Amino acid sequence: MTSAKVHPLQRLFNYDRIYRTEALQASVYSVLNTVFDLAPPYLIGIAVDIVVNRESSWIAQLGAKGISAQLTVVSVLTLIIWGLESLFQYLYDRKWRNLAQTMQHDLRLDAYQHLQELELSFFETETTGNLLSILNDDINQLERFLDSGANDILQFITTVLLIGGTFIAFAPSVSWIAMLPIPFILWGSLAFQKRLAPRYADVRQKAGLISARIANNLSGVATIKSFTAEDYERDRVFVESDAYRRSNRRAIELSAAFVPLIRFVILIGFTATLFLGGLEVANGRLSVGTYGFMVFIIQRLLWPFTSLGQTLDQFQRAMASINRVMNLLDTPIEIPTGNRAFPTHQVKGEVGLQNITFAYRDRTPALKELSLHIPAGQTIGIVGATGSGKSTLVKLLLRFYEIQQGQILIDGVDIRELQLRDLRRCIGWVSQEVFLFHGTVAENIAYGSFDASRAEITQAAKLAEAHEFIAQLPEGYDTIVGERGQKLSGGQRQRLAIARAILKDPPILILDEATSAVDNETEAAIQRSLETITQHRTTIAIAHRLSTIRQAHCIYVMEYGRIVEQGTHEELLEINGLYASLWRVQSGIRA
Repeated sequence: MTSAKVHPLQRLFNYDRIYRTEALQASVYSVLNTVFDLAPPYLIGIAVDIVVNRESSWIAQLGAKGISAQLTVVSVLTLIIWGLESLFQYLYDRKWRNLAQTMQHDLRLDAYQHLQELELSFFETETTGNLLSILNDDINQLERFLDSGANDILQFITTVLLIGGTFIAFAPSVSWIAMLPIPFILWGSLAFQKRLAPRYADVRQKAGLISARIANNLSGVATIKSFTAEDYERDRVFVESDAYRRSNRRAIELSAAFVPLIRFVILIGFTATLFLGGLEVANGRLSVGTYGFMVFIIQRLLWPFTSLGQTLDQFQRAMASINRVMNLLDTPIEIPTGNRAFPTHQVKGEVGLQNITFAYRDRTPALKELSLHIPAGQTIGIVGATGSGKSTLVKLLLRFYEIQQGQILIDGVDIRELQLRDLRRCIGWVSQEVFLFHGTVAENIAYGSFDASRAEITQAAKLAEAHEFIAQLPEGYDTIVGERGQKLSGGQRQRLAIARAILKDPPILILDEATSAVDNETEAAIQRSLETITQHRTTIAIAHRLSTIRQAHCIYVMEYGRIVEQGTHEELLEINGLYASLWRVQSGIRA
């Protein structure tokens, strides 16, 4: 059975069966609370029966003689029942709310963990805002329903069954008119629910779109300001927000009509019971106590239907949200981890790419039957025009994407056989798009090496030529860098990223335009440090500035996803091909 055909609640309880036990306990408490909550009207009926019938009352028939004794029994029962009603209210309220918190916590954590394991191609089609909407808004919607909505539904069902059964038992001649509105109300409720479901699914979709728009704009606020596009972006947010408002309005128009219609049907049942029940008493076919009980209890039977619309409204919102969360959790992981352990201390660092072909989704191949070999401990350079496939090689080596053809080997082992954590632990990657987390300088350098000492952090910073500028920051290594490191310059962020990779001390180091954002003086200093850093480890340096890789053991020149030249700096200049042309342009030498 496909997930689309399975009810959201079934999908939720199938996800983790421990929730079933917790929900069952909470349900029992809710039902018992309702039973004891409905008892006072019955006690009132008994009390009226005692006053009217005295020694022939129902309580007297059980053995209690005298009005005083009978009323004492009723009073004691009242105290016990009210106490039990309060106890079970405490129990169900605590159980449901704790279950809501547990499920919210577990689902958010599991959904986030699953999200982290998905391949990068998934994030190319999904917006950050929509994913945030699922992890926050949708999971919170489930919590709100479990906090009160689940209990409301159970208590409603218990009330209808208990009071309906009492009506049939004590006043079968009148009960049919009291019960007559119920089938129409239930039919109307189901009809409303069926029509509301797609409207609330649309509401959740629109919520994801507005969240995506705002998240995207907040990330690009500097660009918005620089192009004075504030009014333009405000209008785009208006469009998304208005679509969300109109989607909600369509749902509200339907849900708001439910209660007035239900109240009208309830009024008919209540009035008919009042009138026909009174006639039954006048004709001697119904006792005064039973009639008083019926008039009082009929409201407890029918009026809960007025809140049914609100409960169903909350239910449909929660079901739409559960579907979105479950759909995320059901997204298959297309790059599964291998089973082979690969301890970092055992990695030599030999890298081989054998006849690999790779294309991004719905695009022409970025790499075509490419092969190269990197001996352990050597430094190689990769150069080429933008779009030639340089950075793609790195992402394939880290298994961010899966190749369509060929093999990638580390120490002669296909990386698809390796445990992903071990594979990525043995590779230090300095991306051209540096990402720093909101936190201190020290925390960002130690990211991934969380048990590093301050001395080790400082040493890594010195090797990355970052210690000097860090020392000048207001709080040194304890300075907060801001979201994405926005309080630092591009060059400073890049040096922290290099320090982070150095501290990781991986057998394979990848420098993807690692010095592109630093000035010439800092670049020269980093180059001197790299001579030390790259010793006894395999280094892959991707560069636009050819001066940064001229000392590499071998340089590969890429064009249109293929290697077109390879050799040392001097050998490539002698070939007088693409590399030599690039060198002349960058060094200012005329042909």
